Amino acid sequence: MKRIRIGLTLLLVIIMGAVLSSCLGSSPPHLDVGKTRNIHMIVKMNRGDYWNTVKMGAEAAAREFNVKLTFKAPDTESDVKRQIAMVEDSIKERADVIILAASSYMGLAQVVDKAAFNRIPVISVDAEVGSARVTTYIGSNGYKAGQKSAERLVQLLNGSGEIGILNFTNTSDQRESGPESDFDYGARDADERERGFLNYVARYPSVHVVDISYTPSVMAEAKELTRQMLNKHPNLRGIAALNETASQGAAAVLQERGLRRIKMVAFDSSPAMMEQIQEGIVQAAVIQNPFSNGYLAVKNAVEILQGIQVPERVDTGTKLIDLDNMLWPENQKLLFPFVR
Repeated sequence: MKRIRIGLTLLLVIIMGAVLSSCLGSSPPHLDVGKTRNIHMIVKMNRGDYWNTVKMGAEAAAREFNVKLTFKAPDTESDVKRQIAMVEDSIKERADVIILAASSYMGLAQVVDKAAFNRIPVISVDAEVGSARVTTYIGSNGYKAGQKSAERLVQLLNGSGEIGILNFTNTSDQRESGPESDFDYGARDADERERGFLNYVARYPSVHVVDISYTPSVMAEAKELTRQMLNKHPNLRGIAALNETASQGAAAVLQERGLRRIKMVAFDSSPAMMEQIQEGIVQAAVIQNPFSNGYLAVKNAVEILQGIQVPERVDTGTKLIDLDNMLWPENQKLLFPFVR
């Protein structure tokens, strides 16, 4: 009789275990924060409000999920060779996951393939890279962001006038406009923003893009390119700047020359840019979510290491900010993340 009771008890334990396993299997997975992960984040540049905010988001997730975060970045966005060397070092250091904001779409492709060959997952953040071995992309849709910029600038110009674009590139040489294939060796986010902008303004026969200049995200060069653009095109009515440094450089020149007649749509949300919107030097800015980009990149890295399937793309979105909505409560955290 005692043996029968023991057998029944064991059977009951087995059944309860099976039921519990079934219930857990149907529940959303939770991240195990007990084990320390070694995650490397390599971005385009080691300074600037945008990249500082990406880092701040990544650090917040690292604390939450017990991650040892190694942050790396070259001095300028144009230093593609240095960025490649940093990925090589992370492979040698046996990082558990590499998070990469690639300065060059094709320039970083081979080293990403090498990381995957060494069984190190790679997450692309902010800017895509030309490798099929990337596990997931986290960031905004550059094409849609470019269209948002164009839509607002066309509205500001009432559908007619000359426009100049100040874009960014991964080389210190100014690029000439050319076939789409010419962009494959630059930063993909720059390419997509420009494509979106040009495709939108193509709908308006009275709007003419008369100049496209490229800066390697160096403030002094962004200013000089803006001056050259203004001198070459005295009838210019609008400027679209497609990243933070280009925006700050162009806005500074418009401010020093007192050119309030020229309408400008900027990109990203530095404190200086918010002041220039308030002062009427810049009319609007397309804002990304760099804190979320950094946070979600680390969170997805932890999920990958736990065997949790992550989506191929995570769109963190963009917002168009102007004087009317910049002080709305829902925009405060996005615009003023208190970068240190």
